[in-house]
Amino acid sequence: MMTTSPLTDLDIAHKIQLTPITEIAQKLGLDPDDIEMYGKYKAKIPLHNIDQDKIKQSNLILVSAISPTPAGEGKTTVSIGLSEAMNRIGKKTTVVLREPSLGPVFGLKGGATGGGYSQVLPMEDINLHFTGDFSAIEKAHNLLAALVDNNIQSKTNNLGIDPRTVSLKRVMDVNDRSLRNIVIGLGGTGSGIPRESGFDITAASEIMAIMCLAENLEDLKGRLGNIFIGYTFDKKAIYARDLNAEGAMATLLKDALKPNLVQTIEGNPAIIHLGPFANIAQGTNSVIATRMGMSLSDYTVTEAGFGFDLGAEKFLDIKCQSAGLTPRVVVMTATIRALKYHGGVPLSSLTIPNVEALEKGLPNLEKHLENARLFNITPVIAINKFYSDSDEEIQVIIDMAKKLNIKVAVSDGWAKGGEGALDLAKKVVEAIEEGRSNFTPLYDWEDSVMNKIETIAKKIYGADRVEYAAKARRDLKTISNLELDHLPVCIAKTQKSLSDNPLLIGRPTGFTLTVREIEIAAGAGFLIPITGDMMRMPGLPAHPASENINIDLEGNISGLI
Repeated sequence: MMTTSPLTDLDIAHKIQLTPITEIAQKLGLDPDDIEMYGKYKAKIPLHNIDQDKIKQSNLILVSAISPTPAGEGKTTVSIGLSEAMNRIGKKTTVVLREPSLGPVFGLKGGATGGGYSQVLPMEDINLHFTGDFSAIEKAHNLLAALVDNNIQSKTNNLGIDPRTVSLKRVMDVNDRSLRNIVIGLGGTGSGIPRESGFDITAASEIMAIMCLAENLEDLKGRLGNIFIGYTFDKKAIYARDLNAEGAMATLLKDALKPNLVQTIEGNPAIIHLGPFANIAQGTNSVIATRMGMSLSDYTVTEAGFGFDLGAEKFLDIKCQSAGLTPRVVVMTATIRALKYHGGVPLSSLTIPNVEALEKGLPNLEKHLENARLFNITPVIAINKFYSDSDEEIQVIIDMAKKLNIKVAVSDGWAKGGEGALDLAKKVVEAIEEGRSNFTPLYDWEDSVMNKIETIAKKIYGADRVEYAAKARRDLKTISNLELDHLPVCIAKTQKSLSDNPLLIGRPTGFTLTVREIEIAAGAGFLIPITGDMMRMPGLPAHPASENINIDLEGNISGLI
């Protein structure tokens, strides 16, 4: 939580009188009859409202962060507060965010609708089933998995798929470590071919990644058809299109492809659409949602998951290159507590003032700022204010920013909403108007796979070298045989450190990044080098957030964070 105030995010959300979504649509210049209503306060926006000419004139603002503590550093809260403040100073702005996964909602981290007086509403709906996008992705993914196993089992319609080469798992939107590795097909000859498999969380589904990069329904169908399944016994590559799966899958996804319109706590427009995690996928909302925000607003604020080394790098090297987007500024979210954590303070003592530890943690912020400049994008530091921050601690970051000639502002959006982010909004507008950013990708997609991995590892993470396990080297040969070397890389790595070792806090140096294996996401259009102990199905903590969530007989929800 963002404060010790007796008021929770849910309490604050319940105090707000929501504006009918038709009025929010009108603020964007949309005809209320041209949105698809999901109740009174949620709607989907048809794709024909995307306007490429308007996109070229719009200003894209990317909100990122330093390496986070387990609870996160409030990028979503900063993004919402900044958009509120931008609207307050007369800049027509829309915030575009990711949808929450039920895994964190019921697990440890909580929901993803911001906090305090910088929230998107209706908070309960967005954090729970929302408009059914995640459910549609689950159904489409599991349909493909069922079709694969059905083809393996069939005697009359069999492609000869070697089940040992099939890596596709099923998905569900909960944290459940017991399902990571299972055996399917038990129960006799009529129940399938027994083989090892498992479940990933829905946010890790390749279909989630595909939906986030698809440009329209036609592009979606093509990408779905390109999902790599495995090999036949005679070594022929099999894709989802060989199973004639893409049509049915796209039919399940036709409504989920449209972005969702909701509102901020101050009645400004918010677009929320899809949500892959940044430690195991690309960590950004959809290309369609970002383009929609830019089509309907002069300024669009969006965020990318976890620290700059994960979400922002993938946003810039994958999403922006794929969609032709050009951010004008990066807002680097920093918190006093995270900097003290990177200075060696245990989680239990982060609220105690400690300037010495804060100064020791500054190199983590400095590295993320350097990384932003590697892409030739101007960074602006947002100090996300917590109740425990001392003026002396805040001044340390301000002094550092002055030495680096970087704009900095305190963002108090949790406590004050848009009013608390006015200085940040002004600094962001100044940075955009100065026009110093000239976005340049970190690498060329045509580089070799190893060069792409090593460029990120050495330049963004600060590694000395990269090692490849035997499985990863075999995967490199498979990628080459499939002629997929040209795809960008989406590295799966811990969010807790710039390295692949979560225990190396601050700004680690002299380390080796180890790539265990490389997954192929040919439909999404990228490769996934997996480092460290990264897993695509999280587990629940000893005391999951679900223990505190309840609903009374009148339907009032409590305990949701």
